[in-house]
Amino acid sequence: MDVISEVGDWYMGMYSRLIFPRLLELSMSGQELSRYRQALLASVRGEVLEIGFGTGLNMPYYGDGVTALTAIDPNEGMAAIATPRIQASMVNVNLQTANAESLPMPAERFDAVVCTWTLCSIPHIEQALAEVYRVLKPGGQFFFIEHGLSPDRSVGSWQRRVTPVQRRIADGCHLDRPMANLIKDVFPQVELREFYATSLPKLIGYFYQGVATKSPL
Repeated sequence: MDVISEVGDWYMGMYSRLIFPRLLELSMSGQELSRYRQALLASVRGEVLEIGFGTGLNMPYYGDGVTALTAIDPNEGMAAIATPRIQASMVNVNLQTANAESLPMPAERFDAVVCTWTLCSIPHIEQALAEVYRVLKPGGQFFFIEHGLSPDRSVGSWQRRVTPVQRRIADGCHLDRPMANLIKDVFPQVELREFYATSLPKLIGYFYQGVATKSPL
């Protein structure tokens, strides 16, 4: 049984590093998602942290107001696809392999934190959001777009049923997290809109998009 377990762990590790980054690139690069990225990032300014950088699909939408970008992702396999986008950008990018639950940065470091379709897959989401709050400067902003639990009872019920399978095939992704409540538990001020994406099944396409602000001094 130990040998079987070791082989399974090896396979899942290879899947996560080599196969999943390419599946993520294919699934997250559509036109509708690109429009959401562009709209969300238009107001981002200053020194920025992006958690869950993935394959770098946000890079084309960072404007001149971004002075520096620190990007983290726990999956080092993403870098092979992300690096050409970093090299093509005018933004100074520092890409690191790190977990959002334990950010290797001092408190009150960043003007903004960006997170796009990432909170669904972080194992300890409450801890990660607390870390986001910690590294933001007073009055700093958290820009996010995520998918999560639908208020439609029938859709939500199916999301809960499918999530155990989804977590296995999508590198930890949960379909059933109540993103609004989780973010509001940490941030005192949250501007938010919730909606279904037009090009995705409702099961995976209920989106939370907004900006949360850290309390000023």
